[in-house]
Amino acid sequence: MEIRTLITFLRVAELRSFSRAAAQLGYSQAAVTIQIRQLEEELGVQLFERIGKKVRLTEEGRSLIPRAIDVMNAVRAVRDLGRGDEPEGQLRLGTAESLLISVLPPVMMEFCRRCPKVEFSTCTDMVTGLFDMVRQNDIDVLYFLDRRTNFPEWVKVAERRERALFVTSPANPLAKERHISVERLLMEPLLLTEKGVSYRYAMEQELAAAGQEIRPVLETGNTDILTQMLLKNMGVSFLPEFVVRDYLADGRLAALDTVCPEIEMWSQLVYHRNKLVTPQMEIFLDLMKKNMESRE
Repeated sequence: MEIRTLITFLRVAELRSFSRAAAQLGYSQAAVTIQIRQLEEELGVQLFERIGKKVRLTEEGRSLIPRAIDVMNAVRAVRDLGRGDEPEGQLRLGTAESLLISVLPPVMMEFCRRCPKVEFSTCTDMVTGLFDMVRQNDIDVLYFLDRRTNFPEWVKVAERRERALFVTSPANPLAKERHISVERLLMEPLLLTEKGVSYRYAMEQELAAAGQEIRPVLETGNTDILTQMLLKNMGVSFLPEFVVRDYLADGRLAALDTVCPEIEMWSQLVYHRNKLVTPQMEIFLDLMKKNMESRE
């Protein structure tokens, strides 16, 4: 049994696709098919069901995954003996732009200091797009903001409750009001993130249940632009507390006292259950977990 065959098996198992696994591994689809067939013949079991274009793991295939990962971890440990302590390779992080701008910079800087030989890249997208990237092995680690979410194919490393709130400039008369009604709030120029962003969607659902519809004057995925406009007293926005925490602390922005239901979101750190955890992943996950705990 060859190591490369187990690598191919794990990639097909992750992606549920022979063609995508072939593209990522640099093989032809025929080569991947041959490797899987050889592995099945060697083990005497069928690992995948192939019905049309769909590929599904059999029970034997699912039971092989943890064993194959154990083998790959053992091989990696042996190879690492001659490489020193510094990890090499790549780490691909999928996240939301608000988290990338507001939370991740200190973790990224510390990771790059510890792992200078690792090619570290980030990708931002809507939550649904990030979920697809995890399933297709386009990213190694996912750090996202949403309602508390669990999928059986994920390993959740850490989660943290995050508040989202309406904010504005202290110069806005609303900043001095209490128990602001939804109707009064919606009279203000609303500066919001794009439709589909998790916390905006949750807020819109709550307001829709009360028969209210939001009509923003600006929509942008960049929370830095929104905060800059808020600082110039150009309207009201709805943002996670971590985005505006420093501005609230020094009085440059003000949280509004509204009668709207509180929106509870969770920042969550996950990776695919079938993912082979590399040394750089272990380091990054540990840094992220400590960061999330320190913000409690």
